[in-house]
Amino acid sequence: MKRPTYLLTVVALAMSFVAMSPERSGLAASQSTEVCIETSEKEIASLFDRWNSSLQTGDPHKVVANYTAKSVLLPTLSNKPRLTPEDKEDYFHHFLEGEPFGRIDWRRIEIDCNTAVDIGLYTFTFRKTGSQLKARYTFTYKWYGKQWLITSHHSSAMPEKE
Repeated sequence: MKRPTYLLTVVALAMSFVAMSPERSGLAASQSTEVCIETSEKEIASLFDRWNSSLQTGDPHKVVANYTAKSVLLPTLSNKPRLTPEDKEDYFHHFLEGEPFGRIDWRRIEIDCNTAVDIGLYTFTFRKTGSQLKARYTFTYKWYGKQWLITSHHSSAMPEKE
């Protein structure tokens, strides 16, 4: 290989590595500019209490205020995924008719940078009828500048009777 061609090849390769580096691609910049909010398992656990307290108001709008606008709700007592705030309000309107109160039976919380997951088992007692429903749940949360909001919530009745 002639010297000028060899030199051009080396320079071209070096420039391609610089172009592919995280600093040039913006990956490192986005990672280094994100500020992770400090939280604890206790704080994340309290988010269920906030949600459960909103159930006690009987107001579907107050329950839905715990969710982001683009969140997904896969509810316990409906086969329909609830994707919009209106869909969620419709579900909670019917769910709240039974006057539910939730209790955590078991949980595991995982925390990451500005996100958290609360996974476990809960029991709903419906005050109107006295009936109970045991279910599995997953709440995923994201920090939105001033508060934690639900980005997804999955709940399904336990498949086996105890």
